[in-house]
Amino acid sequence: MIELDHLVKRFGDLVAVNDVTLTVPRGEFFAVLGPNAAGKTTTIKIVTGLMKPTSGRARVAGFDVQAHPLEARQRLAFVPDFPFLYDKLTPLEFLRFTARLFRMPENVVEGPGQELIARFNLGTYLGQTIESLSHGTKQRVAIVSALLHDPEVCVLDEPMVGLDPHHARVLKDVLKERSERGMTVFVSTHQLSVAEEMADRIGIMHEGRLIAVGTREELRRRSGTSGALEQTFLALTAQEANLREERALATTAAGGPRGS
Repeated sequence: MIELDHLVKRFGDLVAVNDVTLTVPRGEFFAVLGPNAAGKTTTIKIVTGLMKPTSGRARVAGFDVQAHPLEARQRLAFVPDFPFLYDKLTPLEFLRFTARLFRMPENVVEGPGQELIARFNLGTYLGQTIESLSHGTKQRVAIVSALLHDPEVCVLDEPMVGLDPHHARVLKDVLKERSERGMTVFVSTHQLSVAEEMADRIGIMHEGRLIAVGTREELRRRSGTSGALEQTFLALTAQEANLREERALATTAAGGPRGS
């Protein structure tokens, strides 16, 4: 349902995404981890059509995101870490607006949004202006809005930011339930516990490259660790950093002055 084919994104001399190839099939819960500036958010922006790749292709539900943007976005939901909402609207107005975008009935409270509104405890906030809500409540509005049209693919960038433990648990449950029903979930997170608990497979990015992909056990074997995902993550990123340092030293030595 998500296909990345030799994806590259450059900003001048900086290669933010470096030849990333990945397939996330229907119904898989995929988590991508990586240190800051690893390329996770840039990859997500390309997948969701917010940014054009320098080269390579991204497909969602079989549709090239650049060649067929409307078809891809109709099947996609995106929850950024700091969602943009219309502050002067109420959550109810915003959900109705979202429903119209996807050509759904506007009776979201009685219709498709009823269960989500209840599970995320938004009922008492539906008539308040969005600008008056806390960050966590705005995040819950964004999540409900994203899931309203029952997307085939859901992409989330640090979705737990601002959520209290209760609603973080609700989000985990909703995503897992929907992935078991066939929705593809692609989530970027710094919270290793989320990936360890929820993900079917995990990808690790480092300096723009996808350096490892696999189940938790597959990544443990590759890293030579046997403990928590934190140990695996640290071992794999350290190995990659050491390899790059060795390559850089070798390149410097090969290009240095003769006889040095």
